[in-house]
Amino acid sequence: MNVNKVLDAKGLACPMPVVKAKKAMDELTSGQVLEVQTTDKGSKNDLPAWANASGHTIIDMKEENGVFTFWIQKG
Repeated sequence: MNVNKVLDAKGLACPMPVVKAKKAMDELTSGQVLEVQTTDKGSKNDLPAWANASGHTIIDMKEENGVFTFWIQKG
């Protein structure tokens, strides 16, 4: 997968991972991919809900050692 930008939001609590993801996504063009790494359990629901509401697509998501990684394609 071709990732255009990586956002390290580990250690940040809600709503900061979504706020930072929105800011990072604003720097990308349509079709580019943002990788978001977070430790906030709420992100499992918050990031997909935000992406869907914003017209973006969650390509993949994984959880490993308490870190949630999302790959979001800009709509």
